[in-house]
Amino acid sequence: MTRTRLLAALLTAATLIGTAQAQDFPRTTIQLINPYAAGGSADLLARTVAMAMAERLGKEVIVVNKPGAGTTIGASFVAHAEPDGHTLYLSTATAHAIMPRLSKTAYDGIADFAPIAMLANVPNVLVVRSSLPVKTVPELIAYAKAHPNALNFASVGIGSQPHLAAELFMQTTGTRMVHVPYTGVAPATTDLVSGQMDLGFLNAPPLLQHIESGALRALAVTIPKRADLLPDVPTLDELGLAGFDIGTWYGLSAPAKTPGPVLDKLRRTLAAVMSDRAVRGKIVSQGSEVFYLDGDAFAAYLKRDAERMARLIDTAGIKTR
Repeated sequence: MTRTRLLAALLTAATLIGTAQAQDFPRTTIQLINPYAAGGSADLLARTVAMAMAERLGKEVIVVNKPGAGTTIGASFVAHAEPDGHTLYLSTATAHAIMPRLSKTAYDGIADFAPIAMLANVPNVLVVRSSLPVKTVPELIAYAKAHPNALNFASVGIGSQPHLAAELFMQTTGTRMVHVPYTGVAPATTDLVSGQMDLGFLNAPPLLQHIESGALRALAVTIPKRADLLPDVPTLDELGLAGFDIGTWYGLSAPAKTPGPVLDKLRRTLAAVMSDRAVRGKIVSQGSEVFYLDGDAFAAYLKRDAERMARLIDTAGIKTR
């Protein structure tokens, strides 16, 4: 047999094996690894999508929470799991784009994963304490320039999206403010409402009641389109900070060597799930915004986001220690 015929035979055999794997998939329960604790927006999203996937695949899809180490415990678990489609990961910018740049991780955020689909985005909103004498973003910029390092901003940790959003804001506007990292959005919000913190670029859903009560003032959202939850609040892009885009997105991915036909089946399933009106409505009711991208588009977005976050982390000189 010639080399060409041998290669053709091997490719045909691989295709047949892959097709058989896809037809047989899923053989058992699928684990969807959520790198956050139960009860938050990520967990609600994961459980909504898992239930809808199970209905279409005919097998149980269970959410397994593996929080810790800035999402890297869950990411490492999936990166080293059997690549057969039965272990999936609730992907985030933190796991794929941010933590691998900030610390030594046991996985490569891009090479060790096969993107399946982008699912949703939770908008971050720039809020200030009600007693701060600014009502617009231009006024905030002017105040911050007149009082360098006098304003403090709350985040949910070093390298978190709220932290990076503030760093990008300072780089773009030429302002200087002081970072105060918290262990979560609840204590950060408490100190903002009490006036101990001046501002923050935090997830919108937990802030809504305080924005509605007047305890916090919403100046802008940090994604390119206005948030459904805050339709009257402009985007930073609208206000002249061109291309400003730092939200908290979620996608689904698998280990890198998962067979193509299995990935294709998962992608078709996710396409059906994310086009379901009831599923989309439930996601929106949980405070997230539907942000669906198919496998190729998600892979391209992930690569661009990793490059963008790396530049921001490097230019801001962010260190975890």
